[in-house]
Amino acid sequence: MMRVFVLASLAALAPFAIDTYLPAFHVMTNDLETTPHAIQQSLTFYLFPYALMTLFHGAISDAIGRIDTIKIGLGIFISGSLIAAFANSVEMLWLGRILQGLGGGAGNVVARAMVRDLFQGPEAQRVMATIQMLFGIAPAVAPMIGGLLLGVHWHSIFIFLAVYASISLFAAMKYLPETMPQSKRVSFSLTAVTNRYKTIFSDKEFLLLVIALGANFSGFFLYVLSSPIFIVDHLGFTSTQFGYLFIPTVTGMIFGSYLSKKAAGNLSHKKTIKIAYIWMGLITILNVIFCAFFEINRPINIGFVALYNIGMSLAMPVLSIAALDRFEKIRGTASSGQAFIQMLLSTVSAGLIVPFLWFSPLGLSLGMLGYYILSILIISQIKSEEVVEKVKKTKKNSQKNND
Repeated sequence: MMRVFVLASLAALAPFAIDTYLPAFHVMTNDLETTPHAIQQSLTFYLFPYALMTLFHGAISDAIGRIDTIKIGLGIFISGSLIAAFANSVEMLWLGRILQGLGGGAGNVVARAMVRDLFQGPEAQRVMATIQMLFGIAPAVAPMIGGLLLGVHWHSIFIFLAVYASISLFAAMKYLPETMPQSKRVSFSLTAVTNRYKTIFSDKEFLLLVIALGANFSGFFLYVLSSPIFIVDHLGFTSTQFGYLFIPTVTGMIFGSYLSKKAAGNLSHKKTIKIAYIWMGLITILNVIFCAFFEINRPINIGFVALYNIGMSLAMPVLSIAALDRFEKIRGTASSGQAFIQMLLSTVSAGLIVPFLWFSPLGLSLGMLGYYILSILIISQIKSEEVVEKVKKTKKNSQKNND
């Protein structure tokens, strides 16, 4: 069980790096004498290098081992956290966030790959769902920690992130085995990495699975990215009351992960996916209708996001495992490809979509609906019998592609 907790702590580094400093946006804007948009763009400066480096973390871990990749990635993240902690200008903050993004994805990518290295079959889905439940606690706890640390100074938030990453690194070195022995490692070169990604991204089913997964997550992540506006300006909470959004929404995420864990081995993958998408569709439509025709109501506006997360988290482990099982021999690289697509969609949301939607709760609800429509259109193109329901059939083709 300790291994699961350590893997979850590594995966949770990404949401901690995003959600912990959200309550400080208004204070940072004044302290750094800049604009709200410039502070909001610090999310983009984190997410873009995060997405870019996810393409390499898995390939690096396939070449030098999982643990050494964690060491390097978290070392860079800690350096970026300290730079951000002592930033006296928005440009210095951006630099720290860039370094955090370059290193922060290593834990998440390697953790996913190690789940498939260590566990098989329904057990892998249960472990992935357990990690997702623990991972889901981070967005609820992080803003509350940030709010408390804001009482000291917003700089202390980034010192906390450095300490958190240091503890996670120590725990990984102490409790996690090296699951990529020398005999299984593949050489790292840009040519080799490029060829592996050509193999992965030319696999239509893999691409459809990870885009669908990323679109589902982005439907929720829109609210995270816009939370300083959504919570403070629209719902009328203070900067220290972010928990009113994150606790219910993360509770939905944890409950959905729990349902996915229970479904493993009891419900077919196809039926699990069907239930999840029907639920998400119902909630997104009701969310748009309420925002369009009724006045703002805090519990209801937040409740729709929480309910959506149940369906999202029910589907996520199934889609993730199905995607990774397409490429057993280069699972680290496949995990990178999966994380890249998810973070790319999040980066597009942060830099391009959210600023046009956060004008009202209706705008955000339409964004959630748009991502759901994108996901269901994609999932309808997947041959469920071949990809979602009978992943074992892909092993032969995957091994051929990997060779």
